[in-house]
Amino acid sequence: MDLVTPSIGLVFWSSISFLILMFLLTKFAWKPITAALKEREESIDSAIKQAEAAREQMMALKSDNERLLNEARAERDRLLKEANEIKEQILAKAKQDAKTEGEKLILSAKQAIEQEKVNALNTLKQQVAILSVDMAEKILEKQLADRGQQEAYINDNLKSISLN
Repeated sequence: MDLVTPSIGLVFWSSISFLILMFLLTKFAWKPITAALKEREESIDSAIKQAEAAREQMMALKSDNERLLNEARAERDRLLKEANEIKEQILAKAKQDAKTEGEKLILSAKQAIEQEKVNALNTLKQQVAILSVDMAEKILEKQLADRGQQEAYINDNLKSISLN
């Protein structure tokens, strides 16, 4: 039973060794260990705060990117709408110009045709008049040898001619 019950000397020297060990640990190891733990805790807190700040910045950047993307889409849609409106205006103006030009060409052609028609009719009238005078002259030379017949023929023609 002596092995189970410690002696006073063993307890005394064990207590002294424990106190010396505690003193040495407190003097040389406790402060650096607690300082290292405190430093580690502070670095972890700092890293957590930085991670939180980075997450907030990422959220802000994400919302800014979404806003910019929406603005860019709206601007693109506006530009496409304006381009389509300008295209429609240009097409409408081109159609109107082509229609106006076509109407001018048709009017000019009609006027040219009418002028040519008038010129042709005048030329035809002149030729018919010349031919008529030539034929009448030849006929009258043969048939109307005396003066009485000529006067009667002229009077009959004057009565039948109506002024147009």
